[in-house]
Amino acid sequence: MTANRLIVIGPNGIGKSNFLEAVELLGSLRSHRSSKDQDLILWGEDHSVLTAITNHEETLSLELRRKGGRRAFKNGNPLSRHIDLIGPIRCVGFSSLDLDLIRGEPSLRRIWLDRVVQQLEPIYADLISRFGRLVRQRSQLWKKFGDVSSHERNNILDAFDIQMALVSTRIHRRRSRMMRHLQPLAAIWQQHLSSGKEALDIKYIPGSNLEEEEDELLWRKSIEKQLLDQRVEEEKIGSCRVGPHRDEVSFLINGVEARRFGSAGQQRTIVLALKLAELELMDNLHGEPPILLLDDVLAELDPCRQLMLLDAVGEKHQCLISATHLEAFEGNWQTNSQLVKLESLT
Repeated sequence: MTANRLIVIGPNGIGKSNFLEAVELLGSLRSHRSSKDQDLILWGEDHSVLTAITNHEETLSLELRRKGGRRAFKNGNPLSRHIDLIGPIRCVGFSSLDLDLIRGEPSLRRIWLDRVVQQLEPIYADLISRFGRLVRQRSQLWKKFGDVSSHERNNILDAFDIQMALVSTRIHRRRSRMMRHLQPLAAIWQQHLSSGKEALDIKYIPGSNLEEEEDELLWRKSIEKQLLDQRVEEEKIGSCRVGPHRDEVSFLINGVEARRFGSAGQQRTIVLALKLAELELMDNLHGEPPILLLDDVLAELDPCRQLMLLDAVGEKHQCLISATHLEAFEGNWQTNSQLVKLESLT
């Protein structure tokens, strides 16, 4: 029996997703279900602790608290930065919520971008945090500008523009770079999963107008000017219209936009191709296969795609799968997997 495959079986609501979510949190510091730690703590409790032992005998712990924020530990020692927890456990998660990635709101695609980039470059989390603070502070400033002179207001905004342009440029560069690496891998998987019938093209559409040549100084100066030029509109609507928070990703199947014209089956296949491409990309860059988390997604795929997914995963990747029954797993997936059955104590 190989330890690479763990199938967690149990009825809906028993806690299968919570188990996989705990692995995702330790591997990426993010939950696909909620951005608030309070939602991840058991009702009536003031904190929750997640602990894992890696293949390299490292003990990783993440404490979620209702008050006071998170605390991260490695081998029992507190970490000054949470992002230092990222690395020993890398994972790619796939749940039914991911099926909205193609047809859902742009914010879902930006969250996906951030999750992938952060797994490749943990320092990216700091950039996203800094940019989020700048956007919030900038929005609050417009509400407080009532009695401030035009000259003073412009000086304050000039200072914000410099910082926002710098952080925006670095976020755009990392998102763009990741997409360049991911695109050809996803295209190959899409062709394989569609038996050669579908050509996938992914376009990263920045929320800033960027020069074709990737140059940090050139991009930064350009974004500074765009921020300056949009101030009149920003004053009217109260929100900044330039930057990574306006990014979008477009998925094309045979040259047609999948969000508007793709079938449900095609959209599911794109998400599947993206997840398999993420696995391959992380493996290529880090030299160690990440963990694949499949949270009850087999029920969302037709039998053909189920078999393709399970065959593609193979035995190379450590795979944690939740499901309500074993019927979807054929051949050696049942005989060569560890099986855990969850049952209610009541």
